[in-house]
Amino acid sequence: MFEEPDWAEEAPIAACLQPVASRFRPAAASQIKGSKHRQLLATLRVLEAASLSHQPPNLPGSDSEEEEEVVERKKKRPKKASFASVFTEIEEKRKKQHQKQRLPDSDSEEKEVEKKKCHKGALCGSDSAAEEKRKGRCQKQAPSNPAQHLDSVDQTGLQAWESSATDDPPKPSSETTSPQPHQTLSRKQWRNRQKNKRRHKNKFRPPQPPDSAVATAPTEETEVPPAPIQDSQETRAGALRARMAQRLDGARFRYLNEQLYSGPSSAAQRLFQEDPEAFLLYHRGFQSQVKKWPLQPVDRIARDLRQRPASLVVADFGCGDCRLASSIRNTVHCFDLASLDPKVTVCDMAQVPLEDESVDVAVFCLSLMGTNIRDFLEEANRVLKTGGLLKVAEVSSRFEDVRTFLGAVTKLGFKVISKDLTNSHFFLFDFEKTGPPRVGPKAQLSGLKLQPCLYKRR
Repeated sequence: MFEEPDWAEEAPIAACLQPVASRFRPAAASQIKGSKHRQLLATLRVLEAASLSHQPPNLPGSDSEEEEEVVERKKKRPKKASFASVFTEIEEKRKKQHQKQRLPDSDSEEKEVEKKKCHKGALCGSDSAAEEKRKGRCQKQAPSNPAQHLDSVDQTGLQAWESSATDDPPKPSSETTSPQPHQTLSRKQWRNRQKNKRRHKNKFRPPQPPDSAVATAPTEETEVPPAPIQDSQETRAGALRARMAQRLDGARFRYLNEQLYSGPSSAAQRLFQEDPEAFLLYHRGFQSQVKKWPLQPVDRIARDLRQRPASLVVADFGCGDCRLASSIRNTVHCFDLASLDPKVTVCDMAQVPLEDESVDVAVFCLSLMGTNIRDFLEEANRVLKTGGLLKVAEVSSRFEDVRTFLGAVTKLGFKVISKDLTNSHFFLFDFEKTGPPRVGPKAQLSGLKLQPCLYKRR
């Protein structure tokens, strides 16, 4: 099975031992394990000896070189050091680095101080040299005219300053960084500073006549600010009067409005008869308030009446400027406490000069004012025909309870046809006359007591 090498038979001869067969004999199977182990060791030793004897001669110095390389590698391998030794080495390295950094920092600080001293000395030297040269020139020239002498001195001073300002200061080295570099003024900055100084001096000088001012005017052009536009006293007084008149009119309108809502209609009529301008003032303030509304109720009522026959007779209680009469084709009777139009009949709305059942439509557009609202509605019932239409438009904030108001009106001989409560400023109601009032004149109707519409001061 296994072929024996050439040196297998020579090895036992050289060792003076008996040859060993490659295959085991059947008798060897019965031997003890210890004897097998010994035989194997003996054969291995014999084989090693035979291989050494048959090995070709090595080159000279090859083993020695290999050994030297192994020794050098072992030397080069770093020895395993302890943790304490490593930590001490790291600390020593850090200390050395800090010492190296401190040394150049101190050197740089010393260099900075020396450079600053040198720079200051150079500047002072240059200034002193320029001053000495200027003095020498002045002494040599000694001009007869002192004005020319002063001009030349100023020019030389300016030239010396400009030369020192234009010279670039020594640039600091990259290693040393100065916290506050030396700043020099530019030519423009110097001129601006001189101008500011002159202006500050001129502030406190007394006013001079025009001739002397022209003689002592500076050569440089000075900026003259534009003269402020002053409003005349007349325009200011006129604007103040207009503003005060507007405030006064607003105050009077609030007073008249309060009087109209807090008293009966007869008292209001007497008020306007005594002061005819008061009604005009009140009507002007009322229109300015109503213009702010998104929709005026008189326009809504006029739109509804246009859809009805033009033969219907209309009675407008509290017509104002007769806007409703000018918006429709119907015959309109206009009544109010004072007249702003020739169509208006001046009277108390509780007693209008009309016959009984002579009107088809009665309108109260923001005119249920005063404490005698019941008298107004009873007068409308008197002049309306049976089945006639009553239209009421009032400010929404005046109603505490709409149901009680509608119930009180029905007791006066009317029936509710429609109501519109969608508008945020006013409510609109339509009633139909069913007959005379169902309650006596002494019966109390709490639903007809509406809140006064008072305007706040703004």
